[in-house]
Amino acid sequence: MPWGLRLREWVLAYLPLLLMALLALATWWLVKNTPIVSAPGSERPLRHEPDYTMQGFTLQRFTPTGALRVQIEGTQMRHYPDTDTFEIDEVRVRSLGEDGSVIRARAQRALSDGKGTHVQLLGGAQVVRETRDGQPPVEFRSEFLQVFLDTERVQTDQPVQMLQAGNDMRAAGLDYDHRSRVAQLKGPVKARLDPPGRRR
Repeated sequence: MPWGLRLREWVLAYLPLLLMALLALATWWLVKNTPIVSAPGSERPLRHEPDYTMQGFTLQRFTPTGALRVQIEGTQMRHYPDTDTFEIDEVRVRSLGEDGSVIRARAQRALSDGKGTHVQLLGGAQVVRETRDGQPPVEFRSEFLQVFLDTERVQTDQPVQMLQAGNDMRAAGLDYDHRSRVAQLKGPVKARLDPPGRRR
């Protein structure tokens, strides 16, 4: 058999095998060089970094009837999506109760939940609770105060000063429920109470 005919038979016999080997080599190269795409359901874990900030802002929350419920103002606010919390500098809070009473709060810094119902006041914290029934306002001062606006509570586990109508009470901690008008002072308590006739 001539040499040219033999080569032709050999090529025809082994051509499918050569094409399969070439296809396997090309597939291997594609697998090695193709970037990995993450699955649509898998998300990167959130880091504690703000996703947006605001300067000189005012946030307002309204009741279903359209009445103002809470207003929060500050010089700068940062929102953290991993915990759905707000960190606010130079915060001022104004909350209106169902009975028309007003809570005013301020501090150097605050942490608030996403709904604005739980606010932690840090550094020079002050909360003033005013009523519409003629009672004198109640004022709380501390380096740390927690204000629960929906339940109208003020709490702290740090030294606190409570002022009302010339009365001055100091304690190591506080749990105040405005709806029941009960203040639980914790730890050593010092009080200076003015007789009703001497109140300003």
